[in-house]
Amino acid sequence: MFMQIPRIHYPDSILMDTPFLLEDSAAHHVATVLRLKPGHPIVLFNGDGNEYSANIVDVERRRVTVEADACLSLNKESPLPLHLGQGVSKGDRMDTVLQKSVELGVSEITPLITQRCAVKLDEKRWQKKRSQWQKIIISACEQCGRNRLPVLHPPIALNQWFAESTHATRLVLSPTAETSAARQPYNTHGYRLLIGPEGGLTESEIHQASEAGFQSVSLGPRVLRTETAAITTISILQAQHGDL
Repeated sequence: MFMQIPRIHYPDSILMDTPFLLEDSAAHHVATVLRLKPGHPIVLFNGDGNEYSANIVDVERRRVTVEADACLSLNKESPLPLHLGQGVSKGDRMDTVLQKSVELGVSEITPLITQRCAVKLDEKRWQKKRSQWQKIIISACEQCGRNRLPVLHPPIALNQWFAESTHATRLVLSPTAETSAARQPYNTHGYRLLIGPEGGLTESEIHQASEAGFQSVSLGPRVLRTETAAITTISILQAQHGDL
């Protein structure tokens, strides 16, 4: 019977043949959710691009000790840089976009506060929200096998994102665009993709995007939900120029 080896993120340097404790959330997952016992193999990664084979040394209720015995360099990153600027959406839509975009190989994510953003938070709650999003990204990397975490930038206003310098091709989805998202020439610097929230971008924001150098592209005649639009466009670009 095939035994799947869990992949666990560890946010610090990983030393060989030296027992150390997993952080609390990972220890809870290993001990309480997976119910793993001493001697069970696991794979660790910390974002340096490597995987570390390890074994569980000891399991207590809230403490799990592990020990790594080998380091393997595995590059599972897409050769295509993709920076997703996602309008912040309510409910689980944003979580879905983060999870699936990580699985599809996006390299950077910036949550954007737009005119139709229905999420209104103070600075402290934005920090808490960003921490929750970071956990989703880590979980997605654990699941899909990525050994580097995509960069999650702090939430910023849309006009701030427009002002950032980039050599990437800038794309914004617009239902009235005549150019298909599936017909983009290759750019070694990748793509900077703007997706609106559940209410979409306003005409004013699309105009501002055009003024900032964004090319309007379409995904066809049907109107897609924000999470579907992001996943579809990333998939198209990866299939054309990445590793899908």
